[in-house]
Amino acid sequence: MRMRATVVAVSGALALSALAVPAAQADSRDAASIDKPSVAERFGASSAKSAFSTAADVPTVSNVTVNAGKNLVFGTTTVKTFNVSLTATHASGIADAYIDLWHGTDPVNDIDGYFPPNEEAATCTAVSATTSNCKLTITASTYDNLLFNSLAGNWHVTAAALSNDGEIYLNDFYKTHKVQRAAKLTVNASPEPVAKGKTITVSGKLTRANWETLGYSGMPSGQSVVLQFRKKDSTTYSNVKGIKTLSGGALKTTVTASTDGYYRFTYAGITSTAAVNATGDFVDVQ
Repeated sequence: MRMRATVVAVSGALALSALAVPAAQADSRDAASIDKPSVAERFGASSAKSAFSTAADVPTVSNVTVNAGKNLVFGTTTVKTFNVSLTATHASGIADAYIDLWHGTDPVNDIDGYFPPNEEAATCTAVSATTSNCKLTITASTYDNLLFNSLAGNWHVTAAALSNDGEIYLNDFYKTHKVQRAAKLTVNASPEPVAKGKTITVSGKLTRANWETLGYSGMPSGQSVVLQFRKKDSTTYSNVKGIKTLSGGALKTTVTASTDGYYRFTYAGITSTAAVNATGDFVDVQ
């Protein structure tokens, strides 16, 4: 596996110094090895123009967007294709662009996750003589790309652009984007029906995708979950109380029956785990 050397706002032949080094492959599912190219390999070494250009000579990059700004959420069998895009500007115009996502602390020496683009070249649409909007797609799957639960969280976004006269911008740390484990949340309110003024017990469980076992595991105790209620003829849920998960993600609390309606739990999520709402459970109050 080769990884991209980190260069910020480089130009031309400077990008040729990007080194490719082997990385340890921790591969419990025997996925094919992944090659993360240097920017010179991506754009082609022949595109290098000058080893003496300054940062002012390289393209400028803005509006780097991943999945329309939405978190990337993966369950146990998820295969997801999503859009990535950027805007690049250079006096000579823009020839190509590149975006990938990677996980680790250093793109050469410490990388354990990588989402490459599908296309050999970006689709760049000129909006002026100097500026283009460039788009690519990325396909990632739980099985092939997310071998460890430790990969959940903030991933780095690499952004690069190539000008028509061969100048290169590259930033392996342009921004971060969340890649999260999908969550599931159940709820059961009982007894049903129940007499007005009597106690309703609301229970459930919060689990999340375990990328290592390809199943779902209970969340740790102490996760904050909110019990909500929606009257029978309403479309809006209101907060009733906040509770914490017990061992294995179990949830249990009580309320007093007052009127017909639906109870559900809602979980706001954390960096590694996506937000989720349970499907409301109807209680008939008599």
